[in-house]
Amino acid sequence: MTGANGFLGWHTKLALQEQGVKVQGLAVGQGFDLESASSAIDGATRAIHIAGVNRADESEVRDGNIRFAEQLAEALHRAPTPPPVVVYANSTQSTNGSVYGEAKKRAAEIIAEAASDVGAEFHNVVLPNLFGEHGRPFYNAVTATFSHLLARGETPTVDADKELVLLHAQNAADLLTGREPTGGEVRESVSGLLARLETISRVYAAGEIPDVSDGFQRDLFNTYRSYTIESLTPIALTRHADARGSFFEILRSHGGHGQSSFSTTAPGISRGDHFHRRKIERFTVLSGAATISLRKLFTDRVYDFVLDGEHPGAVDMPTGWSHKITNTGVDTLYTSFWTNDLFDPENPDTIAEAV
Repeated sequence: MTGANGFLGWHTKLALQEQGVKVQGLAVGQGFDLESASSAIDGATRAIHIAGVNRADESEVRDGNIRFAEQLAEALHRAPTPPPVVVYANSTQSTNGSVYGEAKKRAAEIIAEAASDVGAEFHNVVLPNLFGEHGRPFYNAVTATFSHLLARGETPTVDADKELVLLHAQNAADLLTGREPTGGEVRESVSGLLARLETISRVYAAGEIPDVSDGFQRDLFNTYRSYTIESLTPIALTRHADARGSFFEILRSHGGHGQSSFSTTAPGISRGDHFHRRKIERFTVLSGAATISLRKLFTDRVYDFVLDGEHPGAVDMPTGWSHKITNTGVDTLYTSFWTNDLFDPENPDTIAEAV
């Protein structure tokens, strides 16, 4: 895979990890080495070309995209056993006559020709505006910029309102890896997108779950909350106590499915060590002491959040992050779990991955 360390590359690696497929990154551009590239491709079941240049001066955009395609073509020709399937992450802009569009169009032609030369099946996956968790603000898409600014308490503005065709990056990843996506393209205006995200931001700031009754709303929420992991985690809950005992609200949901569960955990024991691609999941410590640990996939940093029943709090598990809860106390840990979907054993969206 080229572009494995970028936004779409990260999402595609999540999809492949769910499938149990090993990913080998292939450097292009200045880091390209023909021997290393052909070795990485040799014997692979699929080559996915994602790397591209879309934010630079016109000559860099034109030359960069074509150069990357030519380098991949070289590697395909050199590999003793080239992959039987070659996939290109193209863009809907490839037909608009722009410098970027023409470069993407030419890159597709170069890769298609190389695939034909080596007897591989070529898939030209034409993608619209992508959005998703951990997009780069002011670069990847307006969704990332809006989410970033709202999470910082700033007020985004719309400079030019127009209709957008949007696709969540996990659905794009499914297309690139040969799977049927669970959702498709959505049309929304820039102002409509901002209004949706403003509602999500306002509701989530109160510790509540916004309306996630359809896949697009869920994906927007997962996108937004990827920018709030440090600022809004953990979520503080108000505990009311008197002579009778104590009471606190666990969760308020503004729309969509939901499933609640409860567990007890013995001292020193952990639960979790998995990640989700789309599922929203909240852990709430009811009694006892616990540490909830999170790690963004393909990175090393672990975030630890310490909670206890005397000072109740909740942690929402970010999509694409491995997580676990560990009983760090001397007594039994009582935990409430909430997810936005009803558990489906045929499609659990729960992928093993140690924190």
